[in-house]
Amino acid sequence: MSYDTVAGIVLAGGRSRRMGQDKAALEFEGVTMLTRIAEAIGERCTPVLVAAPESSQAYRELSKESDLQWVTDEQDGSGPLGGLVAGLRAAAAAGAEVAFVCATDMPLVHADIVDELLAGLTPSTDAVIAHDSQRDHPMAGVYRTGTADALQALVDAGELRMLAAVDAISTRRVGVSNADWLTNVDAPEDLHRIRVAG
Repeated sequence: MSYDTVAGIVLAGGRSRRMGQDKAALEFEGVTMLTRIAEAIGERCTPVLVAAPESSQAYRELSKESDLQWVTDEQDGSGPLGGLVAGLRAAAAAGAEVAFVCATDMPLVHADIVDELLAGLTPSTDAVIAHDSQRDHPMAGVYRTGTADALQALVDAGELRMLAAVDAISTRRVGVSNADWLTNVDAPEDLHRIRVAG
């Protein structure tokens, strides 16, 4: 199936405790990690939205220096699931039926992952998430924007986990052709490792 508009949503509201500083603002290949990710998915997605509350470090440090569209109306303390809901609603308002969603700590993400996940979306499927040999990656997936209300119900019930979201809606899991796209940078040693490898 083809879609006229596929939005991109970068979840950037995390506290980056293990990194010790905001991951979105970290330098990677000469730009911030947020810029690197937004440029990559922007090859397939319009608009690219950044979901982060105004209280987040990412918003405070980067929103005035960026041309990205920020979505700041997620509920405080609602975690990445709250950011997903806010992003999906903003994407729907922009006319997108589906959105590619990723975290702000995936600097190796490539535009081709959007194509590969979209190829797995069927009329009866609400979301398609990446899966590797070890685990699901709910923060690397395409989601129908119409699932926002169902996911909001989870947030209202106190649920914060992204895996709860994919269990609550009709979700397919697919392998992607390059597992490096799914690399997360959670701590300084992770960033060092991919810089050396690159």
